[in-house]
Amino acid sequence: MSEEMKKNTGDYGASNIQVLEGLEAVRKRPAMYIGDIGIKGLHHLVYEVVDNSIDEALAGHCDTIQVTIHTDNSITVEDNGRGIPTDLHPKEKKSALEVVMTVLHAGGKFDKDTYKVSGGLHGVGVSCVNALSTQLIATVHRGGKVYQQEYNIGKPLYDVKEIGTTNRTGTIVHFKPDDSIFIHTEYKFETLQNRMRELAYLNKGIKITLTDEREQDENNENRSELYYSEGGLREFVTFLDQSREPLIPNPIYMETTKGEIPVEVALQYNTSYSENLSSYVNNINTIEGGTHVAGFRRAITRTLKSYAEKEGLTSKLKFDISGDDFREGLTAVISVKVQEPQFEGQTKTKLGNSEATGAVDVVVGEMLNNYLEENPKEARKIVDKVILAATARHAARKAREMVQRKNVMGGMSLPGKLADCSEKDPARSEIFLVEGDSAGGTAKQGRDRNTQAIMPLRGKILNVEKAMEHKIYENEEIKNIFTALGVSIGTAEDNKALNLDKLRYHKIVIMCDADVDGSHITTLIMTFFFRYMRDLIDKGHLYIATPPLYLVRRGNSQRYCWNDIDREQAVAELGKGNDSSVVIQRYKGLGEMNAEQLWETTMNPESRTLRRITIDNAALADSTFSMLMGDEVPPRREFIEKNAKYARVDA
Repeated sequence: MSEEMKKNTGDYGASNIQVLEGLEAVRKRPAMYIGDIGIKGLHHLVYEVVDNSIDEALAGHCDTIQVTIHTDNSITVEDNGRGIPTDLHPKEKKSALEVVMTVLHAGGKFDKDTYKVSGGLHGVGVSCVNALSTQLIATVHRGGKVYQQEYNIGKPLYDVKEIGTTNRTGTIVHFKPDDSIFIHTEYKFETLQNRMRELAYLNKGIKITLTDEREQDENNENRSELYYSEGGLREFVTFLDQSREPLIPNPIYMETTKGEIPVEVALQYNTSYSENLSSYVNNINTIEGGTHVAGFRRAITRTLKSYAEKEGLTSKLKFDISGDDFREGLTAVISVKVQEPQFEGQTKTKLGNSEATGAVDVVVGEMLNNYLEENPKEARKIVDKVILAATARHAARKAREMVQRKNVMGGMSLPGKLADCSEKDPARSEIFLVEGDSAGGTAKQGRDRNTQAIMPLRGKILNVEKAMEHKIYENEEIKNIFTALGVSIGTAEDNKALNLDKLRYHKIVIMCDADVDGSHITTLIMTFFFRYMRDLIDKGHLYIATPPLYLVRRGNSQRYCWNDIDREQAVAELGKGNDSSVVIQRYKGLGEMNAEQLWETTMNPESRTLRRITIDNAALADSTFSMLMGDEVPPRREFIEKNAKYARVDA
């Protein structure tokens, strides 16, 4: 082996691969290992393979990763790392490559000398992908030679074999998800795009290319995008804040190591009224926060408060400033690397390592204190923003208390517009938030009065993205939603957590017209829930109804259609080649359907389709809501121009 090859592979060999347990259970209970067998689990297969390449990059052995979606929805992930070892494993007595690919919890990340930190599902990774694929081919470039092994449903078809020579290093994994396991097997470019972009920001200096062979551009070339960041989290914060007006010219940034924990933090203040905080541990999005987030918030509050008091900027205030006030209009990304992360919470995405609190606290405190001292003009802008937030919070508290007071008496104080259901068990009850009194009247006639409540909303509710908090609680439609649902909002001290103890319905369904105005109202309502009732989304209570767009009739035969493809198919089948023999009715609004039709197509639990609202990427969701509903026009125009080709023009 050449000296260059030795340098590339280091001391990474079969003895570094530790085996913990077998692979038998993965196909029986796939959701235990990858989350679910739907769209989310399907895409998670890609993340697991990419995470292995990222681990190589974190160890300093890889800077290029290529992900390809093939026409048959199979995936190839290729990197220029050291290549998975292929020599004989000392304990398993077979190739280390086969061990990694076929044994659960087998990987270099369990050997501290191989990887100091790692992402992914703690070594479950690629063996799970193998078990859940009809075919997987692993090709390794290592030590001047090319090795390969092919698997069927996790079982090797032959021993690892040498198939050629090479002057490079790296691993290529090609796999085809098993359609007998997964409900969906079609990959979404945008979903993978979001994760690859995120990984590029979190791991600066790494080139990640995503190519889709299913889609060609005007030059008949495959759709392909390169994700690369030199600035890391600085650029991530700028990307997230692209639709907001910045308060300070550039993000505040620091990257250092405290103890044994590398910490990277970037933050930016803007003129909005919401906090947008994203946190990561070893590239895993900790959506429930944890000890690193606690350290960040503690440092922000302590450092800004100390500076404001020292400069005499809060001397005229007659009330205390809370931690919440210091974070209004703040966008921040925190990334820490921990050798042995301990995760807590329902989804195991809350960091529990106590040492992370102090590490992040010290780093952020030093970073922010230096910035404030060196930039007095920007420091004054930030403190003024904090004081304005504190003043508005007091006004919001009074408005919020008025809303809460209406909820105390329960059913006696329910909004007059609400047509409640007779069922008192929230788990069996659902409420429809319906656009307009006309559609609300139809829904009231067509509903199941036992379990379905109807709450008509007049016109477009307040755009909460542009409103100060106290204005939101003064809005009549929003007050009615709070009161009807029976929920209350906590104080700033508990991060305004929703109290769901008295939630009256476990299904909250947004039901608007299927036209442009209806889509806008749906987005307004979703923005309100995302900003002020996020817990309802996270706990799976928020849905969108899907009323049909068309009714195709011929004689006594009729068919409802939810899109243009359904309509064309219905016309072809009912018309039997004679399009003029069918009548097509386009529903421009819910009010155009009678009560029976609305029940049959949109409200009947036996036949309807509800879309549950979920948040896979909180940072991206925040940025998207801000872009769609905020003040900045250029990002919204760019979004519309980019996505105009997906719009449908109705005759």
